[in-house]
Amino acid sequence: MAAYAIICLAVLLGSIVQGGVGLGIGLVGSPVAAIVDPASMPGGMLIASAVFPLFTLAAEWRHVDLHGAGFAIGGRLVGAIGGVWLVGAMSPRTLGLAVGVMVLVAVALSLSALRITANPATLIGAGAIAGVTSTTTSIGGPPLALVYQHAPGPRIRATLAMLFTTGSAFSLVSLAVAGKLDGHEVLVGLVSLPFAAAGFALAGPLRRYLDRGHTKGVVLAVAAVAAVVLVVKSLI
Repeated sequence: MAAYAIICLAVLLGSIVQGGVGLGIGLVGSPVAAIVDPASMPGGMLIASAVFPLFTLAAEWRHVDLHGAGFAIGGRLVGAIGGVWLVGAMSPRTLGLAVGVMVLVAVALSLSALRITANPATLIGAGAIAGVTSTTTSIGGPPLALVYQHAPGPRIRATLAMLFTTGSAFSLVSLAVAGKLDGHEVLVGLVSLPFAAAGFALAGPLRRYLDRGHTKGVVLAVAAVAAVVLVVKSLI
């Protein structure tokens, strides 16, 4: 029960951040879940990642970049297929190490001044990378967020929400068809959903504050520490 409580708190925190900046559940929840309950990965966090964006879409659907999202979704579907193979080929230890490294890369990219223009090539590439990383580690936001990082806040949140919903749903279906999604992962995901909803509600009044990056910096630091712990744990 303690593991469930810790994961739900991580989902709550990640949901508050994602409600403000467009991503966060995977960055915060996946390292924590991989440490306290490796058997819940990646399906548990994928369920939360698929459902939470529906709240954002309900509020900001008018701001979705439909043209760009089409290219990214195409790339993500292809990447998810490759991700399913990796889930079957990687041991829990290797998967945990991959999650930790992915989070550290995501943090570095989030702090980077690198500018990438959103065009068909970059969107397809980012979508493909996100498909692989989302299916294997439930962290698919950083590549897509990097492409859209210079867009207005509502467009980032709404477009990423559409990409997360469709991409995570496809990853879940792919894992289920391949026999890589078990009942425990589904249970963890379902238990975390009320906390995801609560996080979205809490993000409403804090959205303006979060958009200025105050909370994002703190959460990235926490995610980085969690990732380092996970990498060390996996290596030992």
